[in-house]
Amino acid sequence: MEIVEAFETTDLRGDEILDAYGLLCPIPIVKTSEKVKTLAPGAVLEVISTDAGIEADMRNWCKSHKHEYLGCRRDGRIFHAFLRVSDKDQKER
Repeated sequence: MEIVEAFETTDLRGDEILDAYGLLCPIPIVKTSEKVKTLAPGAVLEVISTDAGIEADMRNWCKSHKHEYLGCRRDGRIFHAFLRVSDKDQKER
């Protein structure tokens, strides 16, 4: 298992999992945006993706939407990206 981000994500698990397996950019981020709006602040979302761009895309999306990017773990061709939900999107519910 290769760690893609400097953060320790080996044992990290999401409170919720978003399956974006087989979906290409920008769909994993679009689905992440929709899912985050349903989660409570502080929840950890794990996004499972086969799109190698998910690491950079998720990091940039989290930065622009004020969520905490926790890192990305790669297991073969499957990526597990993690973020902690801020309270920013809660007003948009």
